[in-house]
Amino acid sequence: MTAVTAPRLRDRDSTPPFAALRDVAGIALRVPADRWFAPAEPVELRTLALAIGPVLDIGCGPGRHVRALAEQAIPALGIDITERALVHARSLGVPVLARCVFDALPGAGRWRTALLLDGNIGIGGDPVRLLARACELLAPGGRILVEVEAPGCASEVQPVSFEIDGAAGPMFEWVAIDPDGLAGIVAEVGLRLERVWCDTGRWFGLITR
Repeated sequence: MTAVTAPRLRDRDSTPPFAALRDVAGIALRVPADRWFAPAEPVELRTLALAIGPVLDIGCGPGRHVRALAEQAIPALGIDITERALVHARSLGVPVLARCVFDALPGAGRWRTALLLDGNIGIGGDPVRLLARACELLAPGGRILVEVEAPGCASEVQPVSFEIDGAAGPMFEWVAIDPDGLAGIVAEVGLRLERVWCDTGRWFGLITR
């Protein structure tokens, strides 16, 4: 297992960069990407309270959830493919790797929690494949914390890029999933959807093996 304990965290930049998730036409999706550079919000901290370390944050972006866990002395590691987001995370001392979730990863089969927050269950455009991969990375009895869109807000698969201060990262497939869609995906993978809840307008789910 890669060492992810006790990182030396540094102060956040007081002027976070501009961020957006854009489609191939350059149109920004209605995704609150600027939030990804801010500290974890109370609603996110309440969800992270369900995480058991060590935690793997899939699609960690600038690493705010990894940082929030580290501040609670919970070992965590973030992975992402957008280098500018990872540079920001590293500048704050957050432990992250430039890695695709489908690549070889440290600690496979030993992570106790996987995070797919901020709608990251849609990474790759194939939530069934992604959940199956997350399951492979988990230890027996592990769990997955996901965030989905509000009921009725599912979308079609589309290519997008994560843009930071005008610089676009690599293109990847993305799809928005709502609670009804999540239930079907979890069942197809053979996992258990323990519960789905709404907290201050955001929707989350707890999945177990």
